[in-house]
Amino acid sequence: MYEDFHVQDRWSGEDLHCRWKANRVAIATRHADAVDIRFDVNGRTLWIALPGAAWVEQKKRSGKALTDHLAAQIAGRYLKQLVEEGYDSRRELYAMTVPEALAHLDAVVAEAKEQGALPAVPVGPSA
Repeated sequence: MYEDFHVQDRWSGEDLHCRWKANRVAIATRHADAVDIRFDVNGRTLWIALPGAAWVEQKKRSGKALTDHLAAQIAGRYLKQLVEEGYDSRRELYAMTVPEALAHLDAVVAEAKEQGALPAVPVGPSA
């Protein structure tokens, strides 16, 4: 779904190939309560920060844990929406709010149900 997708830039019309690369706990790198999710967008690195409170809120509302795999899907869907709405391609980091994260989570889960399951996230180094 959102670990490897194409989207058209709203302003330039350019086809952007977005590929999930990694999840990184931001407290170690930015001293932020978030998980930074890395995507390569036509070879350029772009990070989506998913707030740590989203994990807590998801557990409270459903009793189920938010996984790293699901976090990558949420961030990918958010990135796709950003590009479609006309994102600033010079920025390296976008931060989601908890309500945004939960809304994208709900949408990803609904899409996965329609398709039968979440796709497997690639493991290990990729080209």
